[in-house]
Parts: sequence; C-alpha cells; structure tokens
Amino acid sequence: MKKIISIPLENGQLCPHFGHCQAFAYVEVTDNSITNITVMNPPEHQPGSFPRWVAGKGATDVIAGGMGPMAVNLFNEAGVNVFVGAPVDTPTNLVNNFLAGKLKLSANYCDHHGDESGHDHH
Repeated sequence: MKKIISIPLENGQLCPHFGHCQAFAYVEVTDNSITNITVMNPPEHQPGSFPRWVAGKGATDVIAGGMGPMAVNLFNEAGVNVFVGAPVDTPTNLVNNFLAGKLKLSANYCDHHGDESGHDHH
C-alpha cells in the first residue's frame, strides 16, 4: 500500500498552527516504510489555499497540530484523511510513530466513502 503523508513544517518540525507553516513535508510510504521525503514551500496563504495545494500535490493523509474546520472540510472533500493534535516532532518520527500506531492524536477526520486505504485509527 502506498500513501503520501503531508506534514506542515516550521524549522524542520511539525508546525502546531497549520495555516502558519513555512513548508510542507511530503512523506512517501510504501508497505509501512518511508521511501522518500520531499519538502515544498506552499503558495502564499489565503483562506483554503493550503488544503487545496496539499491535496493537489497528491497527499493521501495529513498529520497536523491544530487545524480549523474549513481546512478539515476541504481536505475531506478532496478525499484526504486528516489527523490532528500531533506533537511537535520531525516528519520521520511522526510518520514512523503513526505507522506503528503510537502517535498520540486528539482527533481523526477521515473520509470513509469507499475507503479502502487500510489505515488504522490511532
């Protein structure tokens, strides 16, 4: 199974405020192993621009600290699963803990229509 997990970054670690991040990590995962990490700078922030941009870059999942309801809804409309309440940490640590079911999250906003992603709810 392949997924692309996007994480908003500030100084190389998860940015606790989604809309204020400096960049996004795109962590490619195949068969529960990280195969590649790419960091991209987003366009200028406007309401709704980050979710559309992240989804347009192929993200299947987003791990974030805090995120407003508009962003969550835009991601869900695009079929992107949202996991919020993650701690400030590196993308590698966050994704490895997520894949192992050890990442502490406050909420999961998953889009389940026709869900065959096989991800577990942590």
